[in-house]
Amino acid sequence: MEEIKLREEYIKLGQALKASGLVNSGVEAKIEILEGNVKVNGEIIYQRGKKLYVGDIVEFNEHKIRIIK
Repeated sequence: MEEIKLREEYIKLGQALKASGLVNSGVEAKIEILEGNVKVNGEIIYQRGKKLYVGDIVEFNEHKIRIIK
């Protein structure tokens, strides 16, 4: 499982996908999220602006990302 370390209080879902290298652009992140291909804490999320906090787990294409401090 990959980890993303927060520099602020939160990171937005689209930014987290880009930062982890799972998508190449914000547009690609938006498409994947709107198509229902991304889960946060086991729930499909359709908002690319969803705020992620410490402890959240993102799932996308069999990859998992944990948000850490």
